[in-house]
Amino acid sequence: MKIVCVCGLGMGTSLIMKMTVDKAARELGLDAEVEHWDAGTVGSKEVDLIVAAEDFAENLAAHENVILVKNILDGAEVKKKLETYLADKGGV
Repeated sequence: MKIVCVCGLGMGTSLIMKMTVDKAARELGLDAEVEHWDAGTVGSKEVDLIVAAEDFAENLAAHENVILVKNILDGAEVKKKLETYLADKGGV
C-alpha cells in the first residue's frame, strides 16, 4: 500500500506526519510504503491513501482516499483513523 503524507510544500509538516504514519502502520502490521509530498504533486501521482492535516481538506476534496487529522503528532489519532479507513475498505 502506498501512503502519501501531504502538506503545502512537502517538507516540514508532511515529513513529521510521515514519521507518525510510519509508526502507526508498523503497529498495525500494515505493509506500507509511506512518502511525503507537497499538495500540488499528489494529483499527478498514483497513491492508495493520502494523509493530511485538516487544513488541507479543501485542497484534497477531489481525491477519494484521504484521511484528515487534527494533530499530526498524535499517533493514537492517526492509528485510529488508519484502522477505520482499513476497516471501511475491507482490510486493504
